[in-house]
Amino acid sequence: MMKRYRRYRLTLGWQILIGLVLGIILGVVFYQNKTAITAMQNIGTMFISLIQMIVLPIVVSCLTVGIANMGDIKKLGRIGGKTLIYFELMTTVAIILGLVVANIFHPGDFINIHSLHSQDISQYVHTANQAKHNSGLWSTIMGIIPTNIFSSLSTGDMMPVIFFSVFFGLGTAAIGKQGQIIIDFLQAISEVMFKVTNWVMHVAPIGVCALIGVTVAQMGLSALAPLGYFIVLAYATMLVFILVVMGLVARAVHLNIFTLLKVIKDEVILAFSTASSEAALPKIIDKMDKFGVSQGIVSFVIPTGYTFNLDGSAIYQSLAALFLAQAYHIHLSIGQQITLLVVLMITSKGMAGVPGASFVVLLATISTIGVPMAGLTFIAGIDRLVDMGRTAVNVVGNSLASVVIAKSEKEFDEDQSKQFAATFDHKKTVTE
Repeated sequence: MMKRYRRYRLTLGWQILIGLVLGIILGVVFYQNKTAITAMQNIGTMFISLIQMIVLPIVVSCLTVGIANMGDIKKLGRIGGKTLIYFELMTTVAIILGLVVANIFHPGDFINIHSLHSQDISQYVHTANQAKHNSGLWSTIMGIIPTNIFSSLSTGDMMPVIFFSVFFGLGTAAIGKQGQIIIDFLQAISEVMFKVTNWVMHVAPIGVCALIGVTVAQMGLSALAPLGYFIVLAYATMLVFILVVMGLVARAVHLNIFTLLKVIKDEVILAFSTASSEAALPKIIDKMDKFGVSQGIVSFVIPTGYTFNLDGSAIYQSLAALFLAQAYHIHLSIGQQITLLVVLMITSKGMAGVPGASFVVLLATISTIGVPMAGLTFIAGIDRLVDMGRTAVNVVGNSLASVVIAKSEKEFDEDQSKQFAATFDHKKTVTE
C-alpha cells in the first residue's frame, strides 16, 4: 500500500505550482507590508542561496569527469565550435522573432507612456555602468580565463570555472591511470551533490511561494493592468518560439519537443517560478544525462548555455526595445532595426551572467535607437514577471541544445532516452 501511495503523491511540479498560487495570495494579503515583504524576501534569498551552493560543485565535478572521459582536445574543440554556432543562430532567430512580433502587433501603440508608474532602476544603471567598462570582444574573451580559480568559484563566475574545468579534465585524462583517482573522486562528489540537490528540492515550493509573494506584495496586481497586453504578447511570443522554432529544430534531429518538455517539466516550472536558471541547472544536468546525452556533452553545453544561450531573454530584449520606441512614437526604419539586431547580439553576450542581465542589456541598447533611458523605469515593475517566462525558455533551449549537439556527435543513447521518457508517462505509472 505504501508503494502505491508514493505513486500518486504530488510531483515536484505540482508542489511548486501550489507554492506559486499561495505566493500570489500572500502577496495580495500583505501588499506593501514591510515586515511580511522582508520575511518573504529573506526566505526566497535563502532558497536561491541553497541552489547557488550546489551549482558550482556540480559543474566542476561533472564537467571535469566528462571531459576527462572524452580525453580528446580535437573532439572538444569540435563540440565547442558546434555549440557556440548553434547558440548564436538560435539567439539571432529569437531576436528576429521579437522584432517581427513587435512590428506586427505594435504593443507600444496601446499605452500612454506618461500614465505609467515609474520604478527605481538605479541598481540596474550601476550594473550597466560596470558592465560597460568590462564589455567588448577582448574584455569578454579575457574574462573567460581565470587568474585565480578560487576567486572565480567564490564569486560564482561561471565561464572561468568552465574554462578551468575543461583544462583540468584534459589534464586528468593526459596522466593516464593516476587520473582515474581524480575521476573517481569527482564522480563521487557529483553523486553527493545530486543527492543534496534532491534534499534542497523539498523546500522549493516554500522558496517559490516566498519569491512570488514578495514580488506581488511590492508591486501589487493593479500595476500589471496597463502593461497587460505587452506581458501577454511577450509570453505568446515565447510560447511560439518553444513550440515552432524549437519544435522544428527538435524534429530535425528526430526528437519530439513535447517528449523533451514532458521530461523537464518540473525543472521548467521551477525556473519559471523562481525566475532563476541556476535553480534548475543541477536537475537539468542530471535529467539530460539520464535522458541519453553523454556526460561530457551535457556537462559542457548546459553550463555554457547558461551564459551564451539566452533565447527567452533575446525575445524579451528585442520586443521591449520596439515596445518602448512605439510608446515614445519613435519610428524605426529597417536599417535601424538591423542595427538594433546587431547591437543586441553583441551586448547580450558581453553582459550575460550579470545580475538582471536582460534589463542591463536593454539599458545598454535603447540609447542606440533614441529611446530615453527613463522609459525603462516604466517597465521595471513587471520585469520579474516577464523574467519568469524568459527564464523558462532559456532552460528549454539549453536542454534542447544538449540533445542537438549530442546527436550531431552520435553520443545520444536513443534506447536510454525512450526508457527514461517512458517513466514520465502517467498511463504507464497507473497500469504498473
